[in-house]
Amino acid sequence: MISEKIILGIDPGTTIMGFGIISVIKGKMEMVSIHELILKKYPNHETKLKYIFDKTLALIDEYHPDEVALEAPFYGKNVQSMLKLGRAQGVAMAASLYRNIPITEYSPKKIKMAITGNGNASKEQVAGMLQNLLKLKEFPTKYLDASDGLAVAVCHHFNSGTIADTKSYTGWESFLKQNPGRVK
Repeated sequence: MISEKIILGIDPGTTIMGFGIISVIKGKMEMVSIHELILKKYPNHETKLKYIFDKTLALIDEYHPDEVALEAPFYGKNVQSMLKLGRAQGVAMAASLYRNIPITEYSPKKIKMAITGNGNASKEQVAGMLQNLLKLKEFPTKYLDASDGLAVAVCHHFNSGTIADTKSYTGWESFLKQNPGRVK
């Protein structure tokens, strides 16, 4: 029996909130969906939080993820912005927990490192690498916040032991010996 794992990745935000959903079967990732929630049009922070909760629940109910991964708010100089981001993340967490879905949090640097190998990569570099990793002809959204949500899901997959990360390699020769199908 082939087991499929669905991972919902969330990049919390109070202006744009990104969501990415991947499916993993036998260690192979495929993008299922990518969404962004545009929040700048709402009149106040409380209304934005309600829409974050509602959208997160709607995505959970539609795609039935097995796990949810969130980007942790980064520490900035503006305390008010940090509080608002923390609330947005908390609401997304609450929606996930309301549906009894396990959640994991990743720092922005860890996500960038998992996707690009560089913890200081730009959003454009992350999107480009996701396009390559997921074999997308073009990136399906213009908002990099949505690609950040997708990056969180992919990072979670890379860190959850669902790919061949239990193998150890001492160099290219070792890698090629253990992965003969990867050579063209």
